[in-house]
Formats: sequence, structure tokens, C-alpha cells
Amino acid sequence: RNTGYCSAVRADKALNASIAFALLSLQASGVQVADEVCRIFYDMKVRKCSTPEEIKKRKKAVIFCLSPDKKCIIVEEGKEILVGDVGVTVTDPFKHFVQMLPEKDCRYALYDASFETKESKKEELMFFLWAPEQAPLKSKMIYASSKDAIKKKFQGIKHECQANGPEDLNRACIAEKLGGSLVVAFEGSPV
Repeated sequence: RNTGYCSAVRADKALNASIAFALLSLQASGVQVADEVCRIFYDMKVRKCSTPEEIKKRKKAVIFCLSPDKKCIIVEEGKEILVGDVGVTVTDPFKHFVQMLPEKDCRYALYDASFETKESKKEELMFFLWAPEQAPLKSKMIYASSKDAIKKKFQGIKHECQANGPEDLNRACIAEKLGGSLVVAFEGSPV
């Protein structure tokens, strides 16, 4: 069913109820954000004049998770795409990014989106809350209630997406988040 409207949270009563419960019962989860997470955000946000080698080391995408004790948001080891990987080991960076997300647990992520509007080419950061339907209720609750902690550290993010399944991460949905009908291409592919 294609309604033409990309909704991050569908009418799944159980999912909506669990998120509402999380937000009401755990307004402030007390989860901290690791300094490394803030440093990565700053490096992705601030584009300095760099050498070609430095540009290749810049992050295109990075995934964050909760520490094993669930008290801190940390960088998930090995879950990143570097700009230098694109076209070399990673053909389609967004498809690769989606495949890095776990099927049965929640995550946060930053993605440096490249897109074209009718007027110009742009690159802007997107913040993702990945909360798949198969994730445990407790995980959904902790991630939903900790989202504000990480968003406060990510000042200036223009685009946010909550995705509850792969269908929320198709190019048309992402283009809608980036600018709707003005977006004509995302990561080099027409939308």
C-alpha cells in the first residue's frame, strides 16, 4: 500500500503505545552521551578546508548504540562509512547504511546526505532513530526516552527521521524529509 505519505510512525497501536509509554514514564532516562559521539558530530558538521586524503577519512555515516550497561550513548564499533569508501568498497552508501542497522534492536545514527534540488546540490546531516518493530520493548523505551539527550548534543541538525522498518528508509521517504518535491536526486539516484 502506497499512500504517498511517508510516515515514520505507522498506525501500529502496540508500537505507538510503547513509544507513548516510554515518553511518559521515562521522560529523562539519565543516559549520558560519550565525548567521542560529540566529537564525531562536530567533525561531520564542520567542513574544514581539507586535503583529499583528509576528505577520504571524513565520516559519511556512523551508528551509535547504548553501552552494555545502558548508561551511555557510544559509537558502535565498526559501524561507519567513510567518504573514501564510497565508490571503492561501498557502491551505494545509503543502501549500505541501511544494511548496517540491526533487524531486532534500536540505534541512533548520523548520515551525511548528498542530494540535489531543482536549483542546487546539497549535503546536509540527518539524524536517525532506528526503532524496528522487532526490537524489544525495553530497548524501544530506552532509545525513545534518551533521544533528547543525544539531540541536545547535535545542535543544528535540520533533518530527523524515526524509522520503524526498512520501508521507512526508502529514497522517496528520505527525499520527503530533505525537502519534499524540491528534491530530484538522493545519493546520485533520481527519486
